[in-house]
Amino acid sequence: MLVINLAKTTIRNKIRELRFFADEMTQKELAELVGVTRQTIMVIEKSKHSPTLEVAFKIAEIFGQSIEEVFQYQSA
Repeated sequence: MLVINLAKTTIRNKIRELRFFADEMTQKELAELVGVTRQTIMVIEKSKHSPTLEVAFKIAEIFGQSIEEVFQYQSA
């Protein structure tokens, strides 16, 4: 039986890099496009909070990337 300890998992992302290459898009601009607050983007970008699946897909779509290119699952 497979057991995953969620306390030791992290979803990493490259949102900051993608914002930089999108004409230095601000967190606020991205938040408005996604439909969330700037604070939500900030904590997702810093990997302090995992995005909902819907938010993750929206972020990937905005940057023209697949969800796997933007977000990477890592277990400790």
